[in-house]
Amino acid sequence: GRAEENDLIIYVLRCLKLLLTPLLYSLVGPYVSSLFAGMGNLLKVLTREIENYPHFFLDFENAQPTDEEREVWNQVNSVLQDSDSILSGLQAYKGAGQEIRDAIQNPNDMTLQEKAWNAVCPLVIKLKTFYDFSTRLEEALKSLLESLTCPPLTPTQHLEREQALAKQFAEILHFTLRFDELKMRIPAIQNDFSYYRRTISRNRLNNMNLDIENQVNNEMANKMSLFYAEATPMLKTLSNATTNFVTENKTLPLDNTTDCLSTMASVCKVMLETPEYSSRFSSNETLLFCMRVMVGVIILYDHVHPNGAFNKSSKIDMKGCIKVLKDQPADNVEGLLNALKFTTKHLNDESTPKNIRAMLQ
Repeated sequence: GRAEENDLIIYVLRCLKLLLTPLLYSLVGPYVSSLFAGMGNLLKVLTREIENYPHFFLDFENAQPTDEEREVWNQVNSVLQDSDSILSGLQAYKGAGQEIRDAIQNPNDMTLQEKAWNAVCPLVIKLKTFYDFSTRLEEALKSLLESLTCPPLTPTQHLEREQALAKQFAEILHFTLRFDELKMRIPAIQNDFSYYRRTISRNRLNNMNLDIENQVNNEMANKMSLFYAEATPMLKTLSNATTNFVTENKTLPLDNTTDCLSTMASVCKVMLETPEYSSRFSSNETLLFCMRVMVGVIILYDHVHPNGAFNKSSKIDMKGCIKVLKDQPADNVEGLLNALKFTTKHLNDESTPKNIRAMLQ
């Protein structure tokens, strides 16, 4: 009958499978193994070993806003288009150290006092420009977080579908690390600003032009002083902005925000370690950009998530992220590894696995 025929067919197929599987494996097994050997994380993606870590190509070079993204994109773009000039201004910053020293050593020489004051005032205006930009960046970040975390989409779906906004988020992180790296190398900033505040408070120069006080009054000077006292002022601004965003949006689960950050870190890691992805970038600069974004988002996650980025419950594969950096030329990543060492919040917690701490020694 029909049932017996079906049983016979199934039996024959099973026999063929038993006979042919070893043969096929002996013929194509070595080829398959060598094919996948160099594919790194993509093999894990295909075998779903890292299904907990998102993996898709995020086009940092060419992503263009859709109609749905356009309004927020325009708003954020109006801020980001000034970021290069801010970095150039900071890079070109030359302090008034000599003039200040001369004025302090010759307190009764009004010519030297005036010379120091005239050297410091334009610098203080420049420092105010940087500070004002940080407040604009804070608002831009909040707009992006609102878009990239709102229900019903998951953070992964948001980042995958709204790639132009994801790219802007990445650009903010990239700018932040660049700004803070530069600022850390310019001790003159705090020296100049301290001199300005001392001079204003002593009212030593009441016969001189104090129009600058209209722009940098006592209240503004206090805010700027707190900003520049930070080792990494822009990162602190972003951390505060993200924390405030979570606090102000009580109906939005914290996980929506931290998942957005961990997803971005995971996507950057997978793109960097997977040749099929990284080879799609047209320039080495984009790889450096991707590394900087990965580190920036890890640091931000570590500041915002109550348990940080390093413990075992973290949704970021810290071991994998650090390994990706260490596989790069040392000159490209020394600053980034230092950023993970010195600007994170939870690295030295007891809950941080020893092997991860050792990787960053």
